[in-house]
Order: sequence, then structure tokens, then C-alpha cells
Amino acid sequence: MIAIIDYGVGNLSSLQNSFSAIGESSLITNSQETIKNCDRLLLPGVGAFPDAVKMLKESGLFEVVKDEVKSGKKLLGVCLGMQMLFEKSYEYGENEGLGLLKGEVVPMKGRIRDDLKIPHMGWNSLHMTRDNELLRYISEGDYVYFVHSFFADRCEDSLIAYCDYGGTITAVVAKNNVYGCQFHPEKSGTVGLKILKAFCEV
Repeated sequence: MIAIIDYGVGNLSSLQNSFSAIGESSLITNSQETIKNCDRLLLPGVGAFPDAVKMLKESGLFEVVKDEVKSGKKLLGVCLGMQMLFEKSYEYGENEGLGLLKGEVVPMKGRIRDDLKIPHMGWNSLHMTRDNELLRYISEGDYVYFVHSFFADRCEDSLIAYCDYGGTITAVVAKNNVYGCQFHPEKSGTVGLKILKAFCEV
């Protein structure tokens, strides 16, 4: 069973529908006990980093997520949920992340070509940097759907795929039992479903 962590943000029903489409059981929950009893965790997120971290802490789930990962449980962060896996973010100041992966979240502004729109919104192709079980069912150049204005930087030890948007933008990360997608797999058609399927099998 996959626990889709409900701390007040995220496109939760779409994620649950995506798991159903690949024949996997999931539930949307904010129960610490339920989260501890599930096999895998999915951390969603939309909006601003400091607000999401505040809500995760206020829900009592900030430390629960960290403890479950330390125990060896598999975790997938999606979009802002992926950004929260890192040590800190510079969105509206400097903010603490979960610290499960090395790196920091930085604005796209000033780091990509000036003629490109921010937020980065739409379909873009993935370029793989190394083999990983999360990418086992997809191919070099497959397209996925992004919506974001910040991205993970200084994360070389976990980077497994990037996209080119006027610069190299971190797209997929993985380190031990922690995984993350900057894009929305639930909005990325067959490719997104293949990634969710792989996560259910790791």
C-alpha cells in the first residue's frame, strides 16, 4: 500500500487515480499510524516551499517522514514534494527542507535564458545521467509535464535525469530509498504512469 501524504497541499486525487490506473493500491492520509504501516510513501506538493514545509510541520508529519525514510521505507517526492527532500530552498528567503538529499532549491530566474518564460510550464524531454530502477520503463528523450519556477541545484550525487530549458534543470533524483520527480507524473500520460509503476516495484 502506498500512502499519499495529505498535509494540506497537492493534487492528491489525481495521484491516487494514477496509481489505480496501474493497478496499485494507495490511500490519501494524514494519519501517522497509517503512514507507518504503509509500504511506500508519496510526498506531493504545490505552491510555495516555506508554506508547504510549515504545513508539513504543523501536521506533525515532518519528522514522521524523516523517520520512516531512515527506517528504510521508499519515498517519492513530486514537484514541490521533490524540492522538500533537499537541505534548503531559497524561495522567499532561506528555508529548511527535510534534508534527505544533498542540495538546495534555487530560482530559475537568472539561471536560464532571459527569453524563456517562468514558470517553466509544459512538456519537456528527459535526459538520463545514469541508470536507476525508477527509470527502467522509460527511454531517453521521453516527454513529461512540468510546472515550476524553482529547481534543485548542487545535487550531483542524486541526479539521474535532467531537462534542458535554457539550462540544465534537475528533473529526476534518486539516492538509496529516496526518489523525486520535479515534473508531475500524474499529468505526464503513459510515461508518468511508467515511472509510478517503477516506484511501486523498487
